Amino acid sequence: MSEKNLRLEIVTPQKKVFSEDVSFLVAPGTDGELGILPEHAPLITSLNIGILRIEQEGKKFKVVVSGGFMEVRNNKTTVLATSAERAEEIDVVRAEAAKRRAEERLSTKTPDLDTLRAELALRRALTRLKAASDG
Repeated sequence: MSEKNLRLEIVTPQKKVFSEDVSFLVAPGTDGELGILPEHAPLITSLNIGILRIEQEGKKFKVVVSGGFMEVRNNKTTVLATSAERAEEIDVVRAEAAKRRAEERLSTKTPDLDTLRAELALRRALTRLKAASDG
């Protein structure tokens, strides 16, 4: 294939989630979405909870990341994510349960509630559900 690609590696503390050549990706940077094409200029950025949208040989798929960092250098993109999960591997029942738990915690407003932690848990659950439902 004469089409130019770039190497994408997605790594979490537990495992390597992805390591293949891709033609394009969009990442959820903290300052907005970043589109990365082959031969992209070098950069390092932090990532938000969000969906990595990846195109590979005309096929599109998604990986949910829960924060981390991304480095682009020498036609290689490395995502060091707190957690990462392919959309097709998401357990929707588990994500729904996590969403309900986070919503319950936020609605109770107990004095010992860690609001930020509960809000982040809700964002992660909603992002996982969105990725799973978008196909």
